Amino acid sequence: MIALLRVLVVVIIAVFMFIFGCGYCLFSPRNPKHVYTFGRMFARMSRIFGVKIDLRLPENALQQAQSIYIANHQSNWDMFTVSAAVTPKVVTVGKKSLAWLPLFGQLYWLTGNILIDRANKTKAKGTIDQVVDNIKNSDVSVWMFPEGTRSRGRGLLPFKVGAFHAAIAAGVPVVPIVCSSTDHLKLNRWNNGHIIVEMMAPIPTQGMQKEDVRRLAKECHRVMKDKLESLDQEVLMLNQGRGSVPN
Repeated sequence: MIALLRVLVVVIIAVFMFIFGCGYCLFSPRNPKHVYTFGRMFARMSRIFGVKIDLRLPENALQQAQSIYIANHQSNWDMFTVSAAVTPKVVTVGKKSLAWLPLFGQLYWLTGNILIDRANKTKAKGTIDQVVDNIKNSDVSVWMFPEGTRSRGRGLLPFKVGAFHAAIAAGVPVVPIVCSSTDHLKLNRWNNGHIIVEMMAPIPTQGMQKEDVRRLAKECHRVMKDKLESLDQEVLMLNQGRGSVPN
């Protein structure tokens, strides 16, 4: 019953948001400021699911220089959790098929995000070039999910190297963002406890060449894996202390 009630509330809010959002974005289509606006809106909806988000950002996060942001990709919960860390002038990179999802896909495109065809390696390579061009020719940063697919409770999956190719080619740092595990969240439970979303210190790419791509990817994977394990332990103790133990 709780799950049904939540789904109904979220559907009603989401449909209104998508319709209003598409109309609003038509006044300035493909403007990256919209990603920040709607990312924060989705994050606020986490309260409907009984999730308390502890967002940890560096002091200068909202004024940070151009970067490639990378985050762990777990499930559809990402829309309501890790989206809290979206900062101004950031666009994301998603699958081309997203554009065909009713309402959400149109809003995703209108807000200025980049769509790629992962089934076509030639087009995927072109997308990396497009990411680099966007960074060099504008003041936007780009958010990517280097795992390339949802982990669904399997921890941090191996990284694909596209994001790191783009960071080195554009000469910008990589900023890891880690969201504690969400596989314990349940629609049918009133209180789902805490989720921690943390933006880590930038990892510089200055002086790196193509030969350094895999080393950079491994370093980012290591620090994010360690951080994920640390956050999961913290969340476990926090939820136990408040009487909300994931099971």
